[in-house]
Amino acid sequence: MHQRLKCSATGTQLPIDVLQNLGPTGKPLLAEYDLEAIRDRFTPDAVRTRDVRSMWKFWEVMPVDGPEEAVSLGEGITPLLSCEQRGPFADYRSLFIKDESFNPTGSFKARGMSAAVTRARALGARAVALPSAGNAAGAATYYAARAGMECYLFMPEDTPPANIIESVVGGAHVFLVNGLISDCGKLVRQGCDRFGWFDLSTLKEPFRVEGKKTMGYELPFDFEAAPGIQEFTLPDVIFYPTGGGTGLIGMWKAFDEMEELGWIDSRRPRMVAVQAEGCAPIVKAFEEGADHAPLFPNAHTVAAGLRVPIAVGDFLMLQALRKSQGTAVRISDRELMQGVSEISRCQGIYACPEGGAVWMACQKLRAQGWLKPEERIVLFNTGTGLKYNHLMNVSGLPTLDHHDPKCLDQVANTTERL
Repeated sequence: MHQRLKCSATGTQLPIDVLQNLGPTGKPLLAEYDLEAIRDRFTPDAVRTRDVRSMWKFWEVMPVDGPEEAVSLGEGITPLLSCEQRGPFADYRSLFIKDESFNPTGSFKARGMSAAVTRARALGARAVALPSAGNAAGAATYYAARAGMECYLFMPEDTPPANIIESVVGGAHVFLVNGLISDCGKLVRQGCDRFGWFDLSTLKEPFRVEGKKTMGYELPFDFEAAPGIQEFTLPDVIFYPTGGGTGLIGMWKAFDEMEELGWIDSRRPRMVAVQAEGCAPIVKAFEEGADHAPLFPNAHTVAAGLRVPIAVGDFLMLQALRKSQGTAVRISDRELMQGVSEISRCQGIYACPEGGAVWMACQKLRAQGWLKPEERIVLFNTGTGLKYNHLMNVSGLPTLDHHDPKCLDQVANTTERL
């Protein structure tokens, strides 16, 4: 299991056997492992032979002494799908989508919540709480239910209905707030102080990032199984939709661990953070050369996962972008919804708006010459578009009268265009 917790800003070490949130300076805590001690037995060959069908096949670098300790619903091991070269995807030779919609509760948030709830339960937490504008709510609800814990959720009142419904059905205590996720976060902090809940907010406990980092651990195994590649390698470029940024930070942490374990060398993918125009604090800070991203005013976007106006892990994201020679891109709501349509129609993947955003960011950087035709590129679709059905306009569909023998005449115009 992990050996220590360390403050990401100061390096201060904290006890691992008690519940912890932020470090003494208010910055995230990160788990560290004795990688040298497990280097000989925790190898790619060892992972390949395991029949654990979840992210817990990487349990040596997770907060457990064995996979049987995990609060798991089968999260992780999501497909890396090669994009078909058609339509706007035609000119990409080696473009892939890591489709996180296959996770329990339909998004990548399952990874982080599985790890966080696992450790919280082990350390005696009986109730957890967090703010959420989307998929984290459902994931927290169902992992808490699996663990037999209470879950308290504070959600902006304009949170997608699907996320609210799944949380209520799963038994969470749901409170809608007339504000942003940052406003919800203030109520969570007050509630934790008053009622003794454990705070599961993004990067305000050490283990959601541990679950998310498994996306990075999976990538070389994905490429090893990919037709035409079949080598244990990382992509050249990763596009990641960035709200709180736990996944980006987690993957960057995974790459460092994998190098120390001897799995990979020092080469890294160029990391691209993608945000919405209406809420782009990391993009703004990156462009200005800043180390921190202040509160983004009047945050708004239809992509609920990107509506995070301030992130406690801002400096960690910016470090990863710069160290990797990556960049940050903002996408309009109109563009990201176009991206949803293009991925859905051309690749057969009902992408979430966040997934649509990374595809359109890829298009922008390709047009600017930032991407090379031969590069291996991975786009992260972080959840299913089914959570966003309320955004889709399907009005005006033809209605057929099956009693009318000529009803198929209405179909003829469509089929003649094929």
